[in-house]
Amino acid sequence: MPEPAPHETTPPDPGRHPDGGRDPGFGIYVHWPFCLAMCPYCDFNSHVREGVDEARWRAALLAELDHFAGRTADRTVTSVFFGGGTPSLMAPDTVAAVIERVRAHWPVADAPEITLEANPGAAEAARFAGFAEAGVNRLSIGVQALDDAALRFLGRIHGRAEAIAAVERAKALVPRVSFDLIYARPGQDEAALRAELAEALSLAGTHLSLYQLTIEPGTAFHTEHRLGRLTLPDEDTAARLYAVANEVLEAAGLPAYEVSNHARPGDESRHNLTYWRYGDYVGLGPGAHGRLTLDGEKRATRQRRLPEAWLAAVEADGHATEADAALDARARLEELLMMGLRLTEGVSRARIRAESGLELQDALDPSALERLADAGFVTLDAGRLRATREGRLRLDAVLAALLA
Repeated sequence: MPEPAPHETTPPDPGRHPDGGRDPGFGIYVHWPFCLAMCPYCDFNSHVREGVDEARWRAALLAELDHFAGRTADRTVTSVFFGGGTPSLMAPDTVAAVIERVRAHWPVADAPEITLEANPGAAEAARFAGFAEAGVNRLSIGVQALDDAALRFLGRIHGRAEAIAAVERAKALVPRVSFDLIYARPGQDEAALRAELAEALSLAGTHLSLYQLTIEPGTAFHTEHRLGRLTLPDEDTAARLYAVANEVLEAAGLPAYEVSNHARPGDESRHNLTYWRYGDYVGLGPGAHGRLTLDGEKRATRQRRLPEAWLAAVEADGHATEADAALDARARLEELLMMGLRLTEGVSRARIRAESGLELQDALDPSALERLADAGFVTLDAGRLRATREGRLRLDAVLAALLA
């Protein structure tokens, strides 16, 4: 295994993109679809299996990585992200093999960000040292709550004490640690949220993700909600909680840089910024999506979703690509805005022109822009279109108006 990365707090110079904005980088996303149990709120591509043949899975991930390297060998990798599912169930040797293969295929930027999502259970936390030795330099931990009753409600199999211990262990092993919390839980009020955030800030490093609990189709919570057995805070209460969270975290030096993500300036998730800045990334593993600019075209890729179907396809063909299609100018504009307006920095006029071939006033409805600006949902200046905090809170409606 490679030596662990040195502790590093200053991100590499992001450079400049040809359109005049920040270079979004080039990322590698690796999906590990397995979990020990399904959380009742989760609609990710996650699966529970009695056993996993990790040697087969390692070989398949490496094979699909080889396939995409053949298409993108001229790119420089700036980040690798192991997501899931629960990637902390992977053996550190598998993580090391993927990182080593990335380095064998592509030039890699100085101090690349290599993130692994982890659950804070004791057995998984025991692997953190192995992940660090493999080359992981950022752990993103699914804490979700700092209250045992809330954790039971959310279907988590760890407790408060395990979560705290896992965060502290991660901070001792890797230079960058983030963890997630879920807010707008049933019965949660402003005082309870402030108290939980105060404790979270005492544990957090320089990055914290805060996600609103929502009801997603196909989940256990969706069934409970439909039957009237689960009631979430109403829209006004959720909006107040969102405002409180932003106020508390900004005051603590972790302002929101994206709808659900807060960081000290310079410590944002570089891999996720590649998504939100509409950069290119390889997506490998079951159900993974990718965006690749090849021969002047932006292409959308998607891998087979079911783990067993993905594995069989890779073993037969070297990859499990289910869709690979060029995106037209309208689709690129829509994706650019859907991702970029999540960021406080917004989207540059130059990027809109580069993706759509049109100036902003021709690409978007000018009357809608004026209405949204007058209502305080967007701002527009000579360089950039941004959604305000109020606009990001209702981003779906803002996008629908802009793209009508």
